[in-house]
Amino acid sequence: MFQESDIPLLKRLKKRTLLDLALTLPQSYSDTTLSSQLNDNTTITAKVKVLSASIIQGRLKVELLLKDFNKTASALFFKTTPYHKDKFRANAELIITGRVNHFRGHLQINQPRAITDYGQIVPKYKTILKESEIKTLIHKYITEQTLSNAGLYKEEVETLLKLHNPKNLNEIYSSGNLKEEHLFNLKSVEAYNHLVKLKRKRIITKAVKALTGDPSPFIEALPFKLTKDQLNAIESVQKDLANSNKAAKRVIIGDVGSGKTMVILAAALIAKEDKTILMAPTSLLANQLYEEASKYLGQFLSIAFLSQKNSIGDYTKADLIIGTHALLYKKDLPKVALLIIDEQHRFGANQRAMLDALVKQENKGAHFLQFSATPIPRTQAMIESELIDITTIKMLPFEKKIETVIIKREDFANLLKHIKEEISKKHQIIIVYPLVEPSTEVPYTSLTEAQKYWESKFDNVYTTHGKDKEKESTLLDFREQGSILLTTTVIEVGISLPKLTTIVIVGAERFGLATLHQLRGRVGRYGINSYCYLYTNATATPKRLEEFSNTLDGFKIANLDLKYRNSGDLLDGVTQSGKAFQWLNLSEDEKIIENAKERVKKVPT
Repeated sequence: MFQESDIPLLKRLKKRTLLDLALTLPQSYSDTTLSSQLNDNTTITAKVKVLSASIIQGRLKVELLLKDFNKTASALFFKTTPYHKDKFRANAELIITGRVNHFRGHLQINQPRAITDYGQIVPKYKTILKESEIKTLIHKYITEQTLSNAGLYKEEVETLLKLHNPKNLNEIYSSGNLKEEHLFNLKSVEAYNHLVKLKRKRIITKAVKALTGDPSPFIEALPFKLTKDQLNAIESVQKDLANSNKAAKRVIIGDVGSGKTMVILAAALIAKEDKTILMAPTSLLANQLYEEASKYLGQFLSIAFLSQKNSIGDYTKADLIIGTHALLYKKDLPKVALLIIDEQHRFGANQRAMLDALVKQENKGAHFLQFSATPIPRTQAMIESELIDITTIKMLPFEKKIETVIIKREDFANLLKHIKEEISKKHQIIIVYPLVEPSTEVPYTSLTEAQKYWESKFDNVYTTHGKDKEKESTLLDFREQGSILLTTTVIEVGISLPKLTTIVIVGAERFGLATLHQLRGRVGRYGINSYCYLYTNATATPKRLEEFSNTLDGFKIANLDLKYRNSGDLLDGVTQSGKAFQWLNLSEDEKIIENAKERVKKVPT
């Protein structure tokens, strides 16, 4: 599409497709068409005759006749040069441009410019390239034919052509804003372009082999029934793994407590003797998965565990190898047909690639499943599904009974009473602080400051945070014999705590809704009546906290988070955090994304 000589310029612009270039729109326009109206405080272009010119206190003052309006106006030049004296001499007839104002009932145009090239609307681009370079590229490539060939609808083509080369500004603006039809078309083009790029970025690798193990014996042996969502996820995984022509690449996203582990174990049984590696971000999580696998899969598979500190079983011979990032540095890992990563967002792309490389066999790859407990907005999932298959698990094995309450300083006495009552029932409490050490910038008690208070009031108080080298053993000790755990968001994803019924989040307004949801997900894991207290010093309670407290649905919360942030961290780092699109709004434009997805189905990879 692009000529070889233009590739360096496009690379500097960071534009890879024709539509990338087409969406590089003018930042402003220079309008030199003759004005038909004299509105106050607007820039006009007009034919004038200089009626008189005089120097007053070193400044040039000129009286002008606006010929098309048959009105006079004064022009004052604060910086007078010989050029101005020559150009704006008496009886000179000119075309000028400048901002017009009414002053004491008289028209005034200060510092007008005389122009020779008029009658045009000139687009002004602000890019890393020279103005002449970007205009040359636009003129060469952005045409009705090329845009149509790129798959755009007629109205989208018209919008882009008008924005790059308007005949008059009234056809693109209304009351100073871009007309609604143009905004809609830009959103549609932006969505379509992004989805096409994702689709073409998707890499299809042949699988090491088709995996056809039967998970039914495992499912039937469980002491509880799986939810419909869990069974649907297992069915999707079965279909993926049975394909030898295409290595699976699927993300299974389940809300906190939705039972993703059972899907993981079913997948391992489908792979059976063809072997599975399961990697978790911490030894606590890895150990927890090992315990679950041993409990429910031990009769079907041989299982090994590997972390930096210890190992269980022979990982070179086991059917299922569970471990931490320590797996990345083992040169004698067996070749496996299935690779599973839990809490995939906690690993860097480089770490995932390292593990993927370890299990590659010639030009074929292991089936690859990623699991995440961080629900993403529906629109985000729709977009990402062009790059990777996505399954969501929304149903919970049991109803969560969590009461979310926003509290302030005056509610502390009641909170203290509640904590004492829960401890008397042998229940556990977590209190999350926004920072470890005191800070003048954060108006909240730090973890270290709070520690003395809680230890003076209660027994069995434990403390940990991100930099604590003993945090894993602290969490294990707390699980067995603790009453209160003081911590930071290190607890967001971690050990299962069956007796935990209350979490208090200090400075709740400082956390994102997704983080708050993950923290709240630590309680109520086994159907016990539980509580989440959002402590804030904010004078007015933030609306997003109120909305958060009214739902336990992680996918609804993801949409709320998107609405308030107007951004998203899409999977696999395709889009960085921050405003992902210039025109498209993921929290509002679901229908536009749906339409774009339908269009993209017809686009060849």
